Amino acid sequence: MPIHLPPLSRRTFLRRSLAAGAGLMCRPQLFAAGTKTDKNFWAFFSDTHIAADHAQIARQTNMAGNFAAVTRDLLAQPERPAGVFVTGDCAWNSGEPGDYATFASLLEPIRRAPLPVHLLLGNHDHREHFWNALAKEKSAKRPLADRQAALLKTPRVNWLMLDSLETTLSTPGLIGPEQLAWLAKTLDANHSKPAVILVHHNPDAGEKSIGLRDTEELFSIIRPRKQVKACLFGHTHDWSVTQDRSGIHLVNLPPTAYLFHEGKPNGWVRAEVEPDGLKLELRCVDPAHPDHGQIVKLPWRPA
Repeated sequence: MPIHLPPLSRRTFLRRSLAAGAGLMCRPQLFAAGTKTDKNFWAFFSDTHIAADHAQIARQTNMAGNFAAVTRDLLAQPERPAGVFVTGDCAWNSGEPGDYATFASLLEPIRRAPLPVHLLLGNHDHREHFWNALAKEKSAKRPLADRQAALLKTPRVNWLMLDSLETTLSTPGLIGPEQLAWLAKTLDANHSKPAVILVHHNPDAGEKSIGLRDTEELFSIIRPRKQVKACLFGHTHDWSVTQDRSGIHLVNLPPTAYLFHEGKPNGWVRAEVEPDGLKLELRCVDPAHPDHGQIVKLPWRPA
């Protein structure tokens, strides 16, 4: 692997739905037949926390219901995105096989749209359960034996997906020396196009970090490689956009599932890759939220 879920044919979607009752909570209208794909439009979900039981509630929130809501909004967009990223904590708590079965069923309307889906792992995921649950899906050759890492080349940017899952249910994350070496080698071999790092855990170099424990090691690689323009992550359930001292944009994606702090937004992010930067639009589960539709433009740092 890593696992990239390809679009589903209509026949496969209907067969799976009838066999497993998939998609009963999520029946968005699919893109119209003539809808064009925007190859520079990407959708970001994060911290979906899907449980085996569609009705599971956490923090007064039904996670499957929120997933259905963001899916409806995604599929109501005037253009079809090039693909969807889910940046970790796909599963509810400890990454049980049933969580991934339900997660996969909720993804089927997106794949039927038809859209490819690219998956990262977080600290509430279980790597082996994840791989086993999705083993029948198309998978790329793994660049690293034990990690869900990948390079996805697109017209204007290279997306580098990292696996920061160290131990399931242990809050901090770790990229590790082998994966960092792969990252450096991959960046050096693909230096002519802007690169964006995708990882679950937030950069956090504090002594009692609950984020990425090898933040300094990561940034020692990406700061001097000027093609790296941004790092997108989840984990904290707290939408924010900042910049590090070298000009790398740090985007903390909103949770799709539930909030840690009342009043914060949750939902998904619409990302437009422009020739000289990234334009982000926050799409909230609650369209009445004051931040719904917020647009942030991130110009690339100089090469």
